[in-house]
Amino acid sequence: MSKHLSHLNTAVAIIEAYKGETPLHVYLKDFFSRDKKYGSKDRKTISALCYYYFRLGHGEVLRRTGERIMLGIYLCEGEPNELLELLKPEWNSKIKLPIQEKLYEVDSFYASNIFPWKDELSQGIEAGPFSLSFLIQPKLFIRIRPGCNDIVRQKLTAANVLFDEVNDECVSLDNRTKVDEILRVNVEYVVQDYNSQRVGDFIRDLKIPEPPKVWDCCAASGGKSIMAFDILKNINLTVTDVRPSILQNLQLRFKQAGIKDYSTYVADLIEPNKIQTSPFDLVICDAPCSGSGTWGRTPEQLFYFDKEQIEKYSRLQKRIAQNAIPHVNKEGYLLYVTCSVFKSENEAVVKYILKNSFLRLVKAEVLKGYSMKADTMFAALFCYDNATTA
Repeated sequence: MSKHLSHLNTAVAIIEAYKGETPLHVYLKDFFSRDKKYGSKDRKTISALCYYYFRLGHGEVLRRTGERIMLGIYLCEGEPNELLELLKPEWNSKIKLPIQEKLYEVDSFYASNIFPWKDELSQGIEAGPFSLSFLIQPKLFIRIRPGCNDIVRQKLTAANVLFDEVNDECVSLDNRTKVDEILRVNVEYVVQDYNSQRVGDFIRDLKIPEPPKVWDCCAASGGKSIMAFDILKNINLTVTDVRPSILQNLQLRFKQAGIKDYSTYVADLIEPNKIQTSPFDLVICDAPCSGSGTWGRTPEQLFYFDKEQIEKYSRLQKRIAQNAIPHVNKEGYLLYVTCSVFKSENEAVVKYILKNSFLRLVKAEVLKGYSMKADTMFAALFCYDNATTA
């Protein structure tokens, strides 16, 4: 058996055993750690075959696993592929064609089926381009920390790493770039998607006291906290999350980032009596969500997603927002953020906040990333309507 068929058979076995309970990259890592016979090139090739399968989303789900992998290679790649040449040479000869022409050659496959929940999309998201974006690997985006613009560009250039300058603070690279071997993570740069960086524009010109009191109430990896520190400078930061392990990891990250004036504790925001904070000038609520705006990076989540989860997340987000709002200073702001494309997690939560609080909407925007190989996000900034509360 050729190595190409061996790779295909292994990928088929992995896909048919995998049920989506854990992220695919974790599952693959565990699989290869149990079976040491695969070299680094084998692991890379087999992993790619698995991702080709899931990038087709809900399109062609009735095809046999191996055939679906072949279709994934054909639609996702732009250069000739040895496995495709072996099994589908007629596709391999046309692999450099534009995606629309390749789709024409496979008349049974409809790109619109990749993402089936078009009626659930937030306003302004184009269903067609969004569906097609799953066939493309997103880029790696980094945010350059203040004062490090020159050194970052110099180091990347010296390492012969190709990069695109999105703006003064943001550059994009091939997703496979091992940037942590070139730059000092959290010191010179942070890994942060382009639209996650754009969320910073919502707080860049806020009229708040100095030093501002900031609460990142669903901190997760802490990227929004570090960005707030870089934009607002000398902040008094409080960081909470429901997961103790997250907060432990943040201590090292904040130390690397130079953040010293902060406090942290475990808090479950669906339990209002568990919140031990005083009013803040800015509350950042990067709420738990479906993550649908990031599924281009984790297409297995698109494949296994249950539509009923949308309303489950929406209810959770409303409850978290409701419990965070009382901790916003009367002259302060609430920044609500998701990495979701679903209106129930975005516009519907905005409507809920406006209906059930004295907050006024300052700005809301769907941050579309699918046209530039980035994530799609949603952000809404609120302030107190002092005329109402007077």
